[in-house]
Amino acid sequence: MNASITPINSLLFNTSHHFWAANAIAGRVLVGSISPIALSAVRWGLAALFLLPFGWKIFKPGSALWQNKSRFLVLGLLGVGSYNVLLYLALQTSTAINVTLIGASMPIWMLLIGAVLYQVKPTILQMLGALVSLVGVTVVLTRGEPASLFSMEVVMGDLFIMLATILWAFYSWMISRPGESTERQWPWAEFLMAQVFIGFMWTMLFESVEIATGYAYIDLNYWTWALIIFVAIGPSLIAYRCWGLGVSGAGPTVAAFFANLIPLFTALLSAAILGDPPQLFHGLAFVLIVVGILVSSTARKSA
Repeated sequence: MNASITPINSLLFNTSHHFWAANAIAGRVLVGSISPIALSAVRWGLAALFLLPFGWKIFKPGSALWQNKSRFLVLGLLGVGSYNVLLYLALQTSTAINVTLIGASMPIWMLLIGAVLYQVKPTILQMLGALVSLVGVTVVLTRGEPASLFSMEVVMGDLFIMLATILWAFYSWMISRPGESTERQWPWAEFLMAQVFIGFMWTMLFESVEIATGYAYIDLNYWTWALIIFVAIGPSLIAYRCWGLGVSGAGPTVAAFFANLIPLFTALLSAAILGDPPQLFHGLAFVLIVVGILVSSTARKSA
C-alpha cells in the first residue's frame, strides 16, 4: 500500500489522538466512581443515542448492514467492544501515561498483521522505526530499569492495554480494506452507527458478566456525568470518525506511527489535571517513540 500523508490526514489523526489522550485521563479520573465495563457500556449507549438521529437508516430492512452482518459483528467487537473495555480495565491498575505509552507498540502489530494477513510487506525503515518504538515500550514496562526485564512484575493493566492494542491493529486493517463491501460509499453516520451499536451490544454482554460477578458499581455526580458525556461525544463519535477517514486515506501503518504522539498529549494532560507529572523514564520512552516516527517518516517519503 502506498501511504500518503497530507495536511488533512495529519489533522484527522491529531484530532483523534487529542481526544483519545483525554479519554485515558477521564477513565483514570472515573476510577472508583464507576466500574470499568459499566463505564464503557454507558459511554457507548450514550454515543449510540447521540448518533441515532443521523444514522438510524442503517437499521432499515434491506440496508447494507444486514448484508455484511458477520463483518460488522467483528468490527464492533474489535473497535468498540473489547478495545474500550480493556482500556478502562487497564486504567484500574496502570497510569494513563503508561497505558498510552504501551499503546505505542501499535506499529509492530500493524506491520505484522499487514504482512501476515494482507500481504503488505514492510520496508526496512518501517521495521526499524517500529523496533525503536518497541524499545520505548520496554522502557515503560520496566519503569526505566531494562536490566529488570526478566524479573519485573508487570501489572495486569499493562497486559490489558497490550491486548487492546493488538485488537485495535486488527480493527484498523479491517476498516482500511473493506473487501467486497461498499462501506466507503455509505453515509458516514450510518457506517459509524453500525459499529457503535454492535459494539454497544458486545459491551452489554461483557457488562452482564461484571454484574453477575458482583464487580459492577456506579456512584456518579454532576462532574463525573459530564466526563462520561464528553467521552461519549469526543473520544467516541468525533475521534472514531476522524480515525476512519485518516486510515482510509493514509493506510493503517501510517496511522499507527502517528498514534505514537498520544503519549505526549496524555503526559501533558496528566500533569495538568491529575497532578501526575511524567518521570524521567517516560521522557526517555517518548524520545525513542519520536525517533521511531522520524524513521518511519523517512520510509514513507522514500516509498
